[in-house]
Amino acid sequence: MGNSFGKVFKISTFGESHGKGLGVIIDGCPAGLPIDEDYIRQELQRRKPGQSKITTQRKEEDECQVLSGVFEGKSTGTPIAIVIMNTDQKSKDYSHIADKYRPSHADFTYQEKFGVRDYRGGGRSSARETAARVAAGAVAKLFLKHIGVEINGYVSQAGHIKLEKPYQELDFAEIEKNIVRCPDPEVAQDMIDYIDEIRKNRDTVGGVVSCVAKNVPVGLGEPVFDRLHAELGKSMLSINAVKGFEYGSGFEGVTMLGSEHNDAFYMDGEQVRTKTNNSGGIQGGISNGEDIYFRVAFKPVATIMKDQESVNQSGDAVTVSGKGRHDPCVVPRAVPIVEAMAALVLADFLLLKRLNKLDV
Repeated sequence: MGNSFGKVFKISTFGESHGKGLGVIIDGCPAGLPIDEDYIRQELQRRKPGQSKITTQRKEEDECQVLSGVFEGKSTGTPIAIVIMNTDQKSKDYSHIADKYRPSHADFTYQEKFGVRDYRGGGRSSARETAARVAAGAVAKLFLKHIGVEINGYVSQAGHIKLEKPYQELDFAEIEKNIVRCPDPEVAQDMIDYIDEIRKNRDTVGGVVSCVAKNVPVGLGEPVFDRLHAELGKSMLSINAVKGFEYGSGFEGVTMLGSEHNDAFYMDGEQVRTKTNNSGGIQGGISNGEDIYFRVAFKPVATIMKDQESVNQSGDAVTVSGKGRHDPCVVPRAVPIVEAMAALVLADFLLLKRLNKLDV
């Protein structure tokens, strides 16, 4: 029913925004991997609500419990279950929209598809579900670190404010030093001021999260339908509020000639490299050993603190009033979600690669 992701390193998430809690079951994690539970908690802290003035003020510590699949600090090869309990639900904030359809939310589509919907914060359609993904992604990151793969996400755009520098000129150590998670301090402050202004005007704004994966081995990707960039695109487009995905040169590549866009090969010692990387580290749907880089576009958060026209389940015209606690811009908290989904895709393909050819 669409709640599972992956083929070998496979996850299934469960839970709702205002239910008792959320969780994930990870199946296929190799045995013997050191599982740092503090690292999992650290990743959840990066996604948790209430972390700054430009995020929702819902207070969830997002403490997690690892229930199974780990013994004496290492994975056992059996399913790893992780749960995160909800502690700060205010379901009464949503009673006023119990039978109303909020503009650009999943209220109408869930009602039509299932015949019932959890109106408390959107239930399963809430972005709170992504806490489970971040927990699973943290385990995938531990696996990737084991072989030297690094994943860094950052905010490269908030509304009309863009970070123009290419990622090669950025210091990723700066990402976590400001509340918007932009690695350029000057641009970060402009973004923070802009988002705060939007918040004070009781509105929301969108943005872009860029992500770079380094030291990815050659050969990840399963043609023809399970190409690496196709799975990355699917994983990113499954995140709440995502409206666009591009990798490598992306849409800008259409302005280039083939002679400009082609990535010429050369030998770096015994390793085949490319002089440019317009391909974004992926050719023919398979990783080529260069950096994989992509961008993910997020729409403005649908809940705004202003009255909006809509209809209810009976078809009557109604006014929907914004209440509750919501992000004025989702991208600062989306960074660890994007990283988590990228890690899950790469971990899955790394394990699949072991099946591709016979070692003799």
